[in-house]
Amino acid sequence: MNRTDRLYALTEELRRAGSNGRTSAELAMKFEVSGRTIKRDILALQESGVPIWAQGGSGGGYKLDASASLPPLNFTPAQAIAVAVALASAQRAPFALDGATALAKVFDILDADSRRRAEALGARIWVNGDPSNLPPGATVGRAAGARVIEEALHRGLVVVLDYIDAHGARTRRRVEPIMLALTYGYWYLIGWCRERDAVRWFRWDRVRNARLTKEAVHQRELSVIGEFPPTAHSVRPEPIPGDA
Repeated sequence: MNRTDRLYALTEELRRAGSNGRTSAELAMKFEVSGRTIKRDILALQESGVPIWAQGGSGGGYKLDASASLPPLNFTPAQAIAVAVALASAQRAPFALDGATALAKVFDILDADSRRRAEALGARIWVNGDPSNLPPGATVGRAAGARVIEEALHRGLVVVLDYIDAHGARTRRRVEPIMLALTYGYWYLIGWCRERDAVRWFRWDRVRNARLTKEAVHQRELSVIGEFPPTAHSVRPEPIPGDA
């Protein structure tokens, strides 16, 4: 998550917390940054006029003034795609059609640039909807450094992974993210491995650490990965027939 998105998300988190507020430790854990970073972000928000109060001592933390008005409903591109991923991963859940309609409305309220960015990101996140591809005991784990990987895909930057392979060997890989995919019961980062000079699939729950670099990826077409099964689709939303 870049700083602009994090500042917006911090404000919304404090708004939801209401009079209970949030401590810097709680915010640091939620946003996977240091406590020092949270304090700098809060100061930046305060200097920009957001009415956030700091309360010291036992039970202290940060609180958003109750007089702060509720802003118009809005989403960042990453938040819109997070909703799309959640819906795509549970497409057989109750109210799935209503969820798809709600997702279309989320995209409708994005400005043109945000919608373009969200659609570009969604095109690189795929879900295999075939229920027969879920092996016994499979679990959809979350990678260590997941936010770093998400940001690398979103921003088109090389990411350095500390990775445990299928044989238990620990390796360090410089990876150009191409897409994320949910299949066979696991999330995978599919990317161009600089060490192997080829496409590799990195299982999400085998990543032990991830570090973002400032190096831009080479733009590669999804076709370098190979042919997708007919049951797989991206989370980029499609128009809903008959939806008004």
